Amino acid sequence: MTIDPGKLLLDMFGAAVAAASPENRLPPHLPQRPKGRTIVVGAGKGAGAMAKAVEDHWDGPLEGLVVTRYGHGSPCTRIEVIEAGHPVPDAAGREAAERILAMVKGLTADDLVLCLISGGGSALLALPAPGITLADKQGVNKALLKSGANISEMNCVRKHLSAIKGGKLAAAAAPARVCALLISDVPGDDPSVIASGPTVADPTTSADALAVLDKYGVAAPEAVRAWLMSPESETLKPGDPRLAGVENVMIATPQMSLEAAAEAARAGGFTPMILGNDIEGEARDVAQVHAAIARQVRQFGQPGAAPLALISGGETTVTVRGRGRGGRNAEFLLALAVALDGHPGITALAADTDGIDGTEDNAGALLYPDSLAKAAALGVSGKAKLADNDGYSFFEALGQLIVTGPTRTNVNDFRAILIAP
Repeated sequence: MTIDPGKLLLDMFGAAVAAASPENRLPPHLPQRPKGRTIVVGAGKGAGAMAKAVEDHWDGPLEGLVVTRYGHGSPCTRIEVIEAGHPVPDAAGREAAERILAMVKGLTADDLVLCLISGGGSALLALPAPGITLADKQGVNKALLKSGANISEMNCVRKHLSAIKGGKLAAAAAPARVCALLISDVPGDDPSVIASGPTVADPTTSADALAVLDKYGVAAPEAVRAWLMSPESETLKPGDPRLAGVENVMIATPQMSLEAAAEAARAGGFTPMILGNDIEGEARDVAQVHAAIARQVRQFGQPGAAPLALISGGETTVTVRGRGRGGRNAEFLLALAVALDGHPGITALAADTDGIDGTEDNAGALLYPDSLAKAAALGVSGKAKLADNDGYSFFEALGQLIVTGPTRTNVNDFRAILIAP
């Protein structure tokens, strides 16, 4: 039987996304029904689908509000779903965060706050700290997105500029019981980093946040720097009694999705090799390493023999120097294409499990051994497009973009490389 490598890669990506689906992952983790009220709040790209899964499987009264990215909503009847700006926060996200914070105050120990948290919540749950404007946060956020800072560094800054993150949402809900169900989109599955940890104690400090701004040369407004130098800017630390009644439960992780993709690869006749679920670094540097491993497999059968599927996850970064279009997955794949330079027998896919690569309309793209040559025949230079951070246009010209629309979940980037004998 002849295997279509492009189809198999798409099947693997589909398996990875399905493994993180709120409908599949959330119901077994629902907490016990409380004596009092159940308030559902949440934020992230998966928040709408998570709210729908709660409604479909909860056997008691419900009320609440969650905020998700524009286009990522789900039809709910008892939980209000608000759409807002991502990756740059907007007024809709700020207003939703204000309402969520107000909604959890004044509760009793008999009440339950069910928090639905997924990647993207940092931008969507945008409630600036006192003295900081939404415009201040937007400016800092945009600068960090272009700087090459990793997700942990960005969220360290975000939570210290927030009135709701860094454990402050859970603290506001005390003495109510708080159960947070989390879908991880961060390396290491650190709950304090996912959506900047609104229900989790924060081990980082305001001084750490200032150090991130200085490291990347972010020209923050004076109000931002003044706030970060104030003791009031500190987040809740481990051991804070206000977080004693909080339970944080990880319901979906990148590793779960990589393992599902590995099963799909095995079913397609390729031996899977998971390189890591939390790979970070510049997308083009990560691509260089992946290309070197793929060539080693083809030439020497190391670290495994073809047919082999190299699978990895995590969140790379892109330091934007050009003016092109494309998220980190398109950047990775184009850099991989340039590094492989048409090496035979190697096909690859890179895509974001949320269905949106950066700010574009594609999840990612497919790469074939002849992609560079086909692009050159169309007058499109892979190296020139890479220099301009324009992976989107490169793969658009070839008709090799992957467009899924919002998946309503998010366990970070997914990369797979099929290496034929």
